[in-house]
Amino acid sequence: MTRAKRTAANGQGNPVQVQVTRRHRHLVRFTHIFSSAVRELLEVRLIGEVTRAPLSLSQFHLLKAVAMNGYFYSGELASFLGVSAPAGTKTIDKLERLGFVVRMPSQCDRRATMLAASAKGRRLVERYEKRKALSLLPVMERFSADELRTFARLLERFTLSLIELQESGSGLCLYCAAYCIKKCPVGRMRGGCPFEKLHEAQSKRSSADAFV
Repeated sequence: MTRAKRTAANGQGNPVQVQVTRRHRHLVRFTHIFSSAVRELLEVRLIGEVTRAPLSLSQFHLLKAVAMNGYFYSGELASFLGVSAPAGTKTIDKLERLGFVVRMPSQCDRRATMLAASAKGRRLVERYEKRKALSLLPVMERFSADELRTFARLLERFTLSLIELQESGSGLCLYCAAYCIKKCPVGRMRGGCPFEKLHEAQSKRSSADAFV
């Protein structure tokens, strides 16, 4: 097998030889193709099929996160999005204008505003999830249950190993496209899942208000 030698530098600046094989290139190539296919075919295209509203992918992710995981204090979502407070407000304003989310005053703190998915927003997310399931069904039928389980485990291991090499930190995540789970392994690597932190903060606030 032909191998191309490339020189890289380690943390101390010493040159090291990196062997780039055809296997490596093949893996990297299809890693990019896989991520692009998921984004374009299972997200961007399907969003366009279930709504004519001009929603960006990040805006839809936020709507889906709220619709699938409950209400949140609107002021806290800017940090989750990894943007400034004005930019977060702009995103929420657009979703509200389109009728996908609603703002409501907090019963615990009148200075705070809660954000929740409207019935229209929840219906949109439900249509999207059903359309995605139908799109995936003929693909998944080409594989056995054991093959799918093995693929899922290997994909998780590969992804976690890749993230582990990067600098950890909290903030904007959305790696899971708002399919949040408790004790997310990606969240642990990045200093905690942003959505889990919001839920914990709200629970503590609600508990504290209950004793006032």
